[in-house]
Amino acid sequence: MAGFRFLGQVIEDYKQRTLHRVYNVRDVVFRGGIVAVVASVILWVAVFLYVAFYYAYMPALTHSRPVHLQFKSCEEDKGICSFPSAHVKLTRKQHLLMVGQSYKFLLNLEMPESPANKRLGMFMACIQLRDKGGTLVSHSCRSGMLHYRSKLLHFLSTMVFSPMLVFGSSEEKQTLTMELFSDFEEDQNHPVTDIYVEIQTRHIELYSATLNINAHFTGLRYLMFHWPLLSAVVGISSNLFFIVLICALSWWHLNKEASEEPAPYLYGKLERRKELEEYRKDGSHLKSESDESSFEDASFSEELAKVKRELGKIASGSEPRQFIKELTRSDSFDLVGEQSEC
Repeated sequence: MAGFRFLGQVIEDYKQRTLHRVYNVRDVVFRGGIVAVVASVILWVAVFLYVAFYYAYMPALTHSRPVHLQFKSCEEDKGICSFPSAHVKLTRKQHLLMVGQSYKFLLNLEMPESPANKRLGMFMACIQLRDKGGTLVSHSCRSGMLHYRSKLLHFLSTMVFSPMLVFGSSEEKQTLTMELFSDFEEDQNHPVTDIYVEIQTRHIELYSATLNINAHFTGLRYLMFHWPLLSAVVGISSNLFFIVLICALSWWHLNKEASEEPAPYLYGKLERRKELEEYRKDGSHLKSESDESSFEDASFSEELAKVKRELGKIASGSEPRQFIKELTRSDSFDLVGEQSEC
């Protein structure tokens, strides 16, 4: 019998140790899961903040609009009898250009290497920027001309590219780029909605024209555009640092309030207990038993239970040891029994 008892005790101890280990593992897994969830949430919040800041701070790199030139044709002679001009609708409702960002306006003219264009020489291209009400915001004019190529260079290039020229994969044309604005900034009070382009010559020959508005990045925008990976790492790391710092300070503040607020409450309960003991020792203060019963109502037991619960919260050592010893004495919590005896 003694052997069976010893064996049962050994098995019971083993079960208790196993259960204790299982509970410890469960607690570790639970806490680890909470930490992993909180860490993933903080990481995704940091990524979301950086992405939101990137799209709010970085403008579009290029806005491209086709330029459909119009002119008056001559009735008697061939050709055009007015300067080619076009109206480009940039936007209708919202701001297309970002305020405070500098832009370059580039007019791309696709011109054939025809004898007329070679004889043209220099010509002027003008642009006007207007807001929704038609107010002139800014205007500019720039000169341009077809790139010169000698007869020998033209002959050699024609011989080299003759197969592609014959099959139509290449053409005898040049794309002339004219920079109309080099550093234009949007006016918040007069956002640009309409653009008017005019080529001030009647002898030009064009295939097509395109207006490109390119953002000229400087400072932080330049770094974020040309080094996006480095900027993302620095931005997300900064967001993580500040988010973790705010969460840590908030947790410390809440934990400090939770540990300090019960102290005045418990001291008040201790003073009330001492008053009750003085009243019970000196019967002259009580006028009648009804007064005593009204003073020792049933709510006092509930408040005393709250004191016990709050005492358990601060038992970690944040309150004075003398106060905890005095409040946790056995006779301090016998008030409910003494009240019933009364």
